[in-house]
Amino acid sequence: MGDQLTAKDWLDEGLKTLARSGFTALKAEPLAKAMGVSRGSFYWHFADIGAFHAAILKHWREVAAEAIIADLERASDDPLPALLHRAFSGKLALEKAVRSWATVDSAARAEVQAIDRRRLDYIESLLSSAGLASGTARGRAQILYWAFLGFALSDQALPQRRMQEVLDELLRFASK
Repeated sequence: MGDQLTAKDWLDEGLKTLARSGFTALKAEPLAKAMGVSRGSFYWHFADIGAFHAAILKHWREVAAEAIIADLERASDDPLPALLHRAFSGKLALEKAVRSWATVDSAARAEVQAIDRRRLDYIESLLSSAGLASGTARGRAQILYWAFLGFALSDQALPQRRMQEVLDELLRFASK
């Protein structure tokens, strides 16, 4: 990769490593080796591994919630179907890895709780904008999010046709 890495380069590599190998792999030496640089590059950008972990969690929030929401808002007049398609069609190794990390680390747990709240609020706002009453929108948002979490944590893939049937049913449920 070269010696002129940015903090974002480290964070992007950290997210890939987290998804592939779990949170215990988020260490300066193996990351530097994978990137073909010295550990000095790591410490140029991060005071210590704790600072890196905090930055990884913040970066995860950006790519796993904020960037997705911004993309949906820019690209679609009806973002709920696009959100469901995106949420249920991606590889979710990173989601699993962060949630696993959150079981043993309070900072990761706090970030997971914050992103859950952000995602739930967004889904609720979409449902409210579609005309559902506040309580109904809140309840359906929670159910849709639980469906996503179940899917994210499941190791059982569905054939494309079956997945489309599930997405169609979720959309029907959300819009009634």
